[in-house]
Amino acid sequence: MLEVLPKIAKMQASYALGKPLALPMNLTISVSYRCNSRCKTCNVWQRPNDDFTIEEYEKTFESVGRAAYWFTFSGGEPTLRKDLPEMVEAAYRHCRPGVINIPTNGIQDKIIPERVERVLQAAPGSEVIINLSLDGVGVKHDIVRGVKGNFERSMRTYAGLKALKGRYKNFTLGVHTVISNFNVDEFDNIYAFVRDELKPDSFISEIAEERVELDTVGMGITPPIQKYQPVIERLQEGIHKAEFGDITRITPRITQAFRDRYYDIVKRTLVEKRQIIPCLAGVASAQIAPNGDVWTCCIRAESVGNLREHNYDFKSVWTTSKADELRRSIKAGECYCPLANASYTNMLCHVPTLTSVALEVGKGSVAKAFSSSNRGKSAKLRELPVLNASAEASAHNGNGNGAKARELPVLNGVDGSPITNSNGHASDDSIEATA
Repeated sequence: MLEVLPKIAKMQASYALGKPLALPMNLTISVSYRCNSRCKTCNVWQRPNDDFTIEEYEKTFESVGRAAYWFTFSGGEPTLRKDLPEMVEAAYRHCRPGVINIPTNGIQDKIIPERVERVLQAAPGSEVIINLSLDGVGVKHDIVRGVKGNFERSMRTYAGLKALKGRYKNFTLGVHTVISNFNVDEFDNIYAFVRDELKPDSFISEIAEERVELDTVGMGITPPIQKYQPVIERLQEGIHKAEFGDITRITPRITQAFRDRYYDIVKRTLVEKRQIIPCLAGVASAQIAPNGDVWTCCIRAESVGNLREHNYDFKSVWTTSKADELRRSIKAGECYCPLANASYTNMLCHVPTLTSVALEVGKGSVAKAFSSSNRGKSAKLRELPVLNASAEASAHNGNGNGAKARELPVLNGVDGSPITNSNGHASDDSIEATA
């Protein structure tokens, strides 16, 4: 974690000055839009494919160098790419990321565990997090994901991944749930199943968002705050009770403290409809689309330039006039969202949040840091100043607004995970994407 501190300082200075002094510390690589799921919350599988080759990723990662600390390889379904381990190896060789996060729906149960093992071997010095997407229990998961038999296949995949835990100390196995209008009423069942049956290293959840990237704008998939708030408070209760992760270790305690803050930010964002803390998308975080377009984030998904047109030089794309324009727009508060990936980076770069997390972790455990009277809410967070430009202008004008898994072996050995995010996309055995 200490190696991140100099990067944070550069990100803060870049945001303050309005120009990038360094490349982003958080990169999401969408390796393909190919997906054999037909999720009710995602239409990414309908997008045309023009995927980067492994040679193109080699050149791109070489240009990024050691700037990025946190890599997410997403999709579509990233494990459909046969060359995913080679992709990770190239990123590891050129960039040495501290964290590599890969989401999967687990449908390819005969392929995914072996492919993940090769990923673990390719990046022995990185913390590799695999998050299995779970949006329901039994047939309810299949209905949301649009693939018959998805749940049973996912459970077989999970068992195969769990078996790797004893052999790879750099492996964190998590479960990720996207809460939408299709499963918000089932969350208690999902939570109990994950806690009592799967027993992952971590359990994370985020709200279904309407994204340009996923072609879901206008679909009405996002549950209202009245339904989502109990979900958040149950997640926070689990954090305070340390139901996932070993809080006797420092990394899980830090992780849980940041997650608790994230859930508070989500609640406020949905109610107040503004940036709660400054968003550093376009400064500290970025995304590379399958065709080489570079975005500040996947919510707006506006290209600041294409790597193919810039000889695969990430810095050249990152310093275009379009990138500067989007950075100004984001800083002015012209957009807001609870995107988890960007939010965690934003919190790392926000001194009041970072300080309050450090103070709580120093007390020995996240659970001890919160009294039962808090009811899952962080008073510290609510008192944090809002620093984006639109909020400052508003304040100046006086307008501030404020089913059990069959034959699933239970393999204990819980370990905490770094802060992660996954997009919850899914896939199917019948399609294998190639480079």
